[in-house]
Amino acid sequence: MAVVSSLESLLESRQVWRGRPAPRAPSSQPTGFPDLDDALPEGGWPETGLTELLLPADGVGELRLLWPTLARLSQADGMIALIAPPYLPYAPAWMNAGIRLQRLQIVRADPRDALWATEQCLRSAACSAVLCWPRQVDDRALRRLQVAAEAGQCLGFALRPIKAAANPSPAALRIAVDADPARLRILKCRGGNPPPQAIPFAADGCRPPSRQGGVVRAFPPSRVHKLYALRARTH
Repeated sequence: MAVVSSLESLLESRQVWRGRPAPRAPSSQPTGFPDLDDALPEGGWPETGLTELLLPADGVGELRLLWPTLARLSQADGMIALIAPPYLPYAPAWMNAGIRLQRLQIVRADPRDALWATEQCLRSAACSAVLCWPRQVDDRALRRLQVAAEAGQCLGFALRPIKAAANPSPAALRIAVDADPARLRILKCRGGNPPPQAIPFAADGCRPPSRQGGVVRAFPPSRVHKLYALRARTH
C-alpha cells in the first residue's frame, strides 16, 4: 500500500523544492516622484500596461503627476497621444512642464469612438504614452486597453472618476489621487501588494491656469509646428 506523505513533510525533507516567481526587471519608466517609485514593485510605471488614475474631480494633480514622465518621453522623441481630453490642453503649461508640443497629438472623438482610438494608438507601437479619459467603461473594454498597451509596448493612462475604484479592473496599476489631503493611494500594482500607507503628494499648480467659458485656451498656433487632430473611426 502506497504511503501518503504530506506536502509539508516533503518540503522539510527537501524532497520537494518550493518554487519562487522570478523577480521582475526594474522599470525603466520612473514616475519622476521618488517616493512613488519606491512604493511601486517595479520602481516606476508598468512599462507595457495600463495605469488607472482615479480622481475625485478634474484638476486634482493628475497632470502634475504625469508631466515628468511625458516630458522625459517627448524629449526622447517619443510620441504622446491625448484621446478626447475633457479640456483643450493649455500649451504654455505643457511647455513649462518640459513637454515638446511637436511630439503631442490630440485625437478628438466622441466617447464611443474614443475607446477605439485609444486601443489603436496603444497597439500601434508608434506612441510612447497614450492618455484617455473614459467616463463609463466596462471590464471588457479595459482589458482590451491593457492588452493593447502590452502589444504596443506603450504606457497607457486612463483617467477615471474615483467611484470606479469600487469595481475590479485588469489594469496593471491603479492609483487614487486624493485632493484633501493631497496624497496618492496605490490600490493595485502588478508584481506586489499595494503599500498600506498613502504617499504625500503636493498638488499645487496642477489646475489648468487659464479657462475661457470652461474650456482651456488652445495651443497658440505660432508655438506649435505640428499638431495633428486625427480623425477617429466614423463607423
